[in-house]
Order: sequence, then C-alpha cells, then structure tokens
Amino acid sequence: MKTGTFLYVRSAFRIMASLLLMLMLSCVETPGKKDIPGTTASLHDSVIAFNREIVTSEKQEIDDYVARHRWTMTKTQTGLQFMIYRRGSGQGVPVMPSEVNIKYCVYLLNGDLVYETDSIKGFSFETGKRNVVSGLEEGVRLMKTGDRAKLIVPSHLAFGLLGDLAKIPARAVLVYDVELCSINPLKK
Repeated sequence: MKTGTFLYVRSAFRIMASLLLMLMLSCVETPGKKDIPGTTASLHDSVIAFNREIVTSEKQEIDDYVARHRWTMTKTQTGLQFMIYRRGSGQGVPVMPSEVNIKYCVYLLNGDLVYETDSIKGFSFETGKRNVVSGLEEGVRLMKTGDRAKLIVPSHLAFGLLGDLAKIPARAVLVYDVELCSINPLKK
C-alpha cells in the first residue's frame, strides 16, 4: 500500500471513528431530563475540537506531501499552496473579470489522476463567476500567460465535505498541475 494511501485511509478511519463516537454520545438520553444545561455548549465544544483535528490532520498530510516531493511552495492566507515551476512570456496576471483558458491535470494526494483537460482545447472559465473551485481560481489569478504551476488545494477550497460525488472523495486535498494558456480581459 502506498504511503499516501495509508495516510488517507488512516485519516478517514479516525474521522469515521470520531463521528461514530459523537453519534453514539448524542443518542444517549438521561432519564427524566429533557433539557440538560450545558449540553449544547459541550456538544459545540466537541464539534469545534473535532474540526480542529480534521484541519490539523489535513495540514500534516499536505506538509508530508510537499516534503516528499521536495517542492518549495508559497502559501496564501486561504491555505492554498502554489509553486510556479515554469515561467511563461506573459506580462500580467488575470484582472477581474477575465476569461482564462487553462490546461490541467488534477490528482489526489495518493497520486491518482482524477481529471484532466483536453490537451488541445483546454478549459475556459470567467474569473469571479464561481464556476470552478475557489482554490483553482485563486491559483490561476497568481499566474501569467504561459506559466505552469503546481497548486495544492485544501479541501475547503476544493469540493469540501462531500467531494464532487463522482471521482473526488469527501474532504479530498487536490493537486493541480496547471498551465495558463490565455487571458482575455472582459469589460465590466
């Protein structure tokens, strides 16, 4: 089993075990008492602690992935990590709104290829319209025409808690290898 797969399975097991424990604890009823003071706060604190554990686990998975590949990444305030590994000839980054055309491959942290664009046509989208995952748009807006970059998109900037209900599982961190082919500024 690949190390990435093992880490993913281990994290998924921890999360499922925690959710099962929380579900079992929430089903326990104290006889004769309908409303227990402090219970809501206690549940709230448990959910916050659980979310912190998930975020910490995901950050560790990303850090391990970056270290294994020996990449030097830049991290944005949102948690996106990017590395432009080939500079293009473009002069400026996309302004809002712009239609951009990109070519990309999307991988999971375990190395599985989940999506890729047509190598000739690429994929076009308008910036600011929220019709792609926010991590991809944020990364593309940091690039110039012709740049090639690696983007590590945490789950909260990708497909989140549900995945895409097709190839991308729940809470998946995505790795994009993306090339910005063209920028066409649009009139506001």
